[in-house]
Amino acid sequence: MSIIKIKFVSTISAFEQEIMMQLQFLEHFVPLKQLSIKNQKKTIFCGTGDSFASAQLGEVFSDFRVKALDPLDISKYKRLLKNNRTYFISISGNTISNIKLARQAKHSTAITANHTSNLAKACGDVIQLKFENTGIQTAGSISFLASALTCISLVSKFKMPDYLNLFKAAYKAIPRKISGRVYVLGNQYSYPIAMFCTAKLQEVFGMDTRYERIEQFSHMGLFSSRKGDTVLIFEKKNKHNAKLAREIKKCGLEPVMIDPPTSDPLGQVVFFIFVSELLSLYLAKIKNRKECFFVENKKLRNASSSMIY
Repeated sequence: MSIIKIKFVSTISAFEQEIMMQLQFLEHFVPLKQLSIKNQKKTIFCGTGDSFASAQLGEVFSDFRVKALDPLDISKYKRLLKNNRTYFISISGNTISNIKLARQAKHSTAITANHTSNLAKACGDVIQLKFENTGIQTAGSISFLASALTCISLVSKFKMPDYLNLFKAAYKAIPRKISGRVYVLGNQYSYPIAMFCTAKLQEVFGMDTRYERIEQFSHMGLFSSRKGDTVLIFEKKNKHNAKLAREIKKCGLEPVMIDPPTSDPLGQVVFFIFVSELLSLYLAKIKNRKECFFVENKKLRNASSSMIY
């Protein structure tokens, strides 16, 4: 992995630089060989945080032949480690819950940027994620894109979308005004990105943000909303989500339809990833933030690290 070392750069500036680095990464990304249908049915993708969103993308692009599971869930059903090949997704390769399971798995592969990590050593095989970054701790962007595309390419036919135009469209699509708490809704291919978007808004701002499936929001999340709250809808516009937008508008909520400029599922995923990152960056700039919330709040970060590593 090549690292561009930049001194005295804020974590927000590093976040912006890594967002832009994605365009070069996409230009050179090489998809992996697709797993056979038979092997997909005996495959588990396991990850945490952004990596769990990547695992979920692998699951949906496999037409749900692959299972995306949380490591603590797998730990309750360890027979899964004997009957399946488990791909453990971790950028750092130091997530302790993954490492513990990998040591018990009969067939395991690490998907990681660090091929000498404890996770890589615990697994039988390693898929190394190769991308450039700033070398500065910041909210994940290019690392997530790398793991997401790797998982997707393992389970489906891969054709790179027109990422330059998708990036431009994403910048135009981000809402310039966000009020109240934020709900990010998605379905199928966009649901894992709703999770990713929520993570970015939380990491960068500590913002009160939640993600939910579009259908489930009407049953649950809607009842925790307050007048003025923002609802981002990550899905191609259709009758169902258009009706949802109209109905919640009557309740005083602020629905924002983020309509992708393509019907291609992979193109939509890349578009929504860009929207998620650019929205977080835009809000950081108008608030004149220099550092990400998770970097500034040392107590929360230390608590998080003590559980993860």
